Amino acid sequence: MRSRKVRHASAAVLAVAALALASCASDDTSSSESNSAGGTWPGDGNSDCAGLEQLADFGDLTGTTVSIYTSILPPEQEAHEKSYELFTECTGAEVDYEGSDQFETQLVVRLKAGNAPDIAYIPQPGLLKTVVGSGLAVAAPQAVSDNVDEFFGEDWKGYGTVDGTFYAAPLGANVKSFVWYSPKMFAKNGWEVPETWDDMLALSDEIAATGIKPWCAGIESGEATGWPATDWLEDAVLREQGADYYDQWVNHEVPFNDSGVADSLDLVGNILKNDKYVNGGFGDVDSIATTAFQDGGLPILKGQCAMHRQASFYAAQWPEGTDVSENGDAFAFYLPTTNEDNGKPVLGGGEFVAAFSDRAEVQAFQTYLSTDVWANQKAIATPGGGWVSANTGLDIDNLTSPIDQLSASILQDPEAVFRFDGSDQMPSAVGAGTFWKEMTAWITGESTSDALDNIESSWPSS
Repeated sequence: MRSRKVRHASAAVLAVAALALASCASDDTSSSESNSAGGTWPGDGNSDCAGLEQLADFGDLTGTTVSIYTSILPPEQEAHEKSYELFTECTGAEVDYEGSDQFETQLVVRLKAGNAPDIAYIPQPGLLKTVVGSGLAVAAPQAVSDNVDEFFGEDWKGYGTVDGTFYAAPLGANVKSFVWYSPKMFAKNGWEVPETWDDMLALSDEIAATGIKPWCAGIESGEATGWPATDWLEDAVLREQGADYYDQWVNHEVPFNDSGVADSLDLVGNILKNDKYVNGGFGDVDSIATTAFQDGGLPILKGQCAMHRQASFYAAQWPEGTDVSENGDAFAFYLPTTNEDNGKPVLGGGEFVAAFSDRAEVQAFQTYLSTDVWANQKAIATPGGGWVSANTGLDIDNLTSPIDQLSASILQDPEAVFRFDGSDQMPSAVGAGTFWKEMTAWITGESTSDALDNIESSWPSS
């Protein structure tokens, strides 16, 4: 899933911000009116179209086509395209899917050239804001807004809203607040999954006493080296300081070197910079910086470490044949909170559906993607797993992967306090620049104060 940080977002956000387009985004705070093509909709009387009656308002769309531009490539692309077949059956409109590994950069090129797609799947809220700033994005129709109100939390709708106008409904999602472990290894040693942060540290001490390193980690990722460590800090800030403080930090309403951030980074340091705890299977603390993030958790399978903090998409990194399940070779548990007063924080990511046209077929497709019907169609079309949504109408039983089911249950938990990946919302010079670099320097010996001071000094003045 492209919402992970292994991407070209740094250049993309800078490029979009540099768009020299004269028009301005709308200040209208309401969703756009729905457009209709006229005629009876093809889904009339079709039992397969039950639950999609909203699409009747758009009329018969036969002969029309909606173009999609996205960073989601094969093999994930096939499941997406299959999930659109019901839309075509019920409306008559076709969907033209185009994926690109240069999505962010090429989207900018197309916008500047006046060749915008009908719809783009935007993987970062910060990128959505800059795209809206181009003046080309179209506010979501009321039907989409109503669906998001029904099926998603307020946090998710907020990430699709820019300057009071709702533009983009959520699409897919991922959960980053996970710790991977081996249920078989835990059962063999009598270890219990921790429920609090203190329990997790106590378990770490217990494991370390056996001669096994309790933690393994890797933050090397080419030009993006350091991003897994930023996730650690973001999770810690959410847990220790709370969601409101997290939002203020992300928006630079509190400085990056504030004492609350420093306390949270030291909380992380108690694990990642602790020679007794890391780096199982690889070496000392410094080895974290040179260990590829894809390899970071693999020593768990060899019994060389016991825990690895990484997102739900890490499921794809386990070798073929690994039993990823509640009682198997590898699974994950929710990263415990440090402060019960801050609820159940969940760090994650996802994509958002932005439109550049208000034609009836485009609005109809936006509406379809925001329904519980599409979420379940997409789950059924992904039998191999690796996809989940925060849509509360998603039937978890339609997800085949145990880790996807766990992710969905966390996202649907009414006590969950979801926050989008912080660095994806920060200015690219920080979020995809100094934040990555200074966390790497911090792992290899730089002090907490120096690392945070350096990031703070890099924050753009405007």
